[in-house]
Amino acid sequence: MNYEQRSSPWLVLAVVLAAEVMDLLDATVIAIAGPSVRADLGGGTAFLQWLAAGYTLAFAVGLVTGGRLGDIFGRRRMFLVGAAGFTLMSLLCAVAPGPAWLVAFRVLQGLSGAVLIPQGLGLIKAAFPPEKVGAAFAAFGPVMGLSAVCGPILAGVLVDADLFGTGWRMIFLINVPVGLAALLGAVFVLPRTAERDRSLRLDLPGTALLGGALLLLVFPLVQGRELGWPWWCWAALAAAAPALWAFGRYERRRVRAGRTPLVEPSLLAKRRFNAGLVVGLIFFAGVMGLSLILSVYLQIGLGYGPLRAGLTQAPWAFGTALGAIAAQGLTARFGGRRVLVGGTGVVALGVVWLFFGPSLGVLLPALLVLGIGMGASMAPYFDIVLAAVDPHEVGSASGTLTAAQQVGGAIGVAVLGTAYFSWESLDGVLWLELGLLAVAGALCFLLPARARDVSEEGSAVPVAVAG
Repeated sequence: MNYEQRSSPWLVLAVVLAAEVMDLLDATVIAIAGPSVRADLGGGTAFLQWLAAGYTLAFAVGLVTGGRLGDIFGRRRMFLVGAAGFTLMSLLCAVAPGPAWLVAFRVLQGLSGAVLIPQGLGLIKAAFPPEKVGAAFAAFGPVMGLSAVCGPILAGVLVDADLFGTGWRMIFLINVPVGLAALLGAVFVLPRTAERDRSLRLDLPGTALLGGALLLLVFPLVQGRELGWPWWCWAALAAAAPALWAFGRYERRRVRAGRTPLVEPSLLAKRRFNAGLVVGLIFFAGVMGLSLILSVYLQIGLGYGPLRAGLTQAPWAFGTALGAIAAQGLTARFGGRRVLVGGTGVVALGVVWLFFGPSLGVLLPALLVLGIGMGASMAPYFDIVLAAVDPHEVGSASGTLTAAQQVGGAIGVAVLGTAYFSWESLDGVLWLELGLLAVAGALCFLLPARARDVSEEGSAVPVAVAG
């Protein structure tokens, strides 16, 4: 591989991990800080949903194009652009004067993250010799797991501490020194890779079609309740499916014309991959939507402060790390599909446990069990779904699955958030959650029993997971 090595590859890994941590923390802290943000800036209940959904939706749509930007213009350059944009948007989020401004900056922050995050894996592969790449990627699990555990706690500490009178704004201000450090490190340590293909072209119409279709779906789900469900909300929901169909047709025409598509159309002809895509959408919609609702319920429903709410949800993140570790041995013994189905069942057990009341004696063990199931399910998911695709499709499939994870999170925040604020009942949301898990678990049986070894094609590469 041709690149200019400027420093230790482990310093390259440190810079990439700093960016990953910044993105993951930003995705997890907002659930805890949301009620405090709303109390300060005002806005309706939909504002809370947009704080999370706006970021994840922008991240998902931009993610597919973000990796292609690195192929065309160079990964180091795009890493710098993404880190600079993320840092600037964090500062603007911190000084946002009102709800609309904050949501707009969150969307731009998500787009910046979509440019930043995809470059990291390629930079690591360029910096490390082939025999050490696996060791470098192995560092992702503990670091990202620790970030997931610390995110809600950090948010609670920062909001409650009210440093210099900043309150919730400090959850964004803290990104500024981290982002500047990542930028400075990137300038001096990242390799100048030679992996640029100027023959490639961005699929901007495809990106616009996909983004428009998803906005038609998510916007009315978030805003419909507050607006009284006007006719155009129902029209937008009805138009989402034809818009997605138009996107698929455009991508097929792009392939026939010999141009690089945003999503490989042949993937959509594979039943097992489609099943895995739907499983991911439903599963991540459920767990990411429930994370926001529990944060709102603990603070608004039970009157917890941000720090207490963050500490209460810590067992969920800790359980996720435990489940992911346990799943590795279980997958080797029983196969990925059984572990995926079993993990989904354990998540459902944790959800059922939550029905028994709001006391800490119920919440803490229930969230621990829920987290263990989530970690066990996530560990084999990407490998087992990628087993259903051909080797030349793995790159496109990985990006599509990661984007679907984020889209699922945005949809989950919209659907479960609307249900909670409409019914004003956690029990109703928990029943809806169990329904989503049941559908996801049933669809798992359409997946292969075991994943073939596709590590050379990239399935063993860590995938960004939003908290």
